[in-house]
Amino acid sequence: MPSLKELRNRIASVKSTQKITKAMQMVAAAKLRRAQSAAEAARPYASRMETVLTNLATALQGREGGPPLMAGTGRDTVHLLVVCTAERGLCGAFNSSIVRLAREHAYRLISDGKQVKFLCVGKKGFDQLKRQFASQIIELIELRGVRQLGFTDAEAIAEKILGLFATGAFDVATLYFSRFRSVISQIPTALQIIPAVIPKEAPSAEAALGGAVYEYEPDEGEILTELLPRNIATQLLRALLENAASEQGSRMSAMDNATRNAGDMIDRLTLRYNRTRQAMITKELIEIISGAEAL
Repeated sequence: MPSLKELRNRIASVKSTQKITKAMQMVAAAKLRRAQSAAEAARPYASRMETVLTNLATALQGREGGPPLMAGTGRDTVHLLVVCTAERGLCGAFNSSIVRLAREHAYRLISDGKQVKFLCVGKKGFDQLKRQFASQIIELIELRGVRQLGFTDAEAIAEKILGLFATGAFDVATLYFSRFRSVISQIPTALQIIPAVIPKEAPSAEAALGGAVYEYEPDEGEILTELLPRNIATQLLRALLENAASEQGSRMSAMDNATRNAGDMIDRLTLRYNRTRQAMITKELIEIISGAEAL
């Protein structure tokens, strides 16, 4: 049975932890507003970029010599999984849910006889993936020193991916991140970025443009050659911003739960302390009375 001093020390320790979790919750709540605004602002641009590419690709259907980023290499042998996670922990299941989705996809590909490579953006994803796929991780990109994510950060990652694709290091690239829905809901998402995915039921060019007929100058192929690399950087930026908002939302929720749990533990320890103290006082009184009666 712990002594009163041990119980007092434990209560003080839990109270200190509760102050830390409460402070982290408040910091995450403050950062969440900015991160959520940035993620929501990036969605329309990324969505519109995807629509434009779909329209251009639809106009090119049936022609030969499409851009490699659209047509692919013609093979489906080597897959690059770009796993975007956080640089820090204490954010609930945010990192593990993204890694779990990528790991499950990797195991399916390996069982089908495919070769898998990983590009980790964020240290937490690297730490988890290196346990099973250490030899298949080609690079770790850390963004710990970046205070505010911008297009230049996503563009630098996109250039690495495009460089690998140009050298024939992979055939298909898939991006993994967590889409922000709310503070308590983040959706792990897989998005194929190379080759670009065109919806099977994509509308015709005229229907997509409201019945108007557009003539492109230069032609669709040249425009796609310029837009496709920018689209990869755009999708990466969207993934990073969605991750930033999801991370803060998940951390806010996790720290709120931790603060509540610490409060419950303090209540239980305080009750145990009071009962132990009362029992010791009662025991001492019994000893005093028994000694007085013996005299």
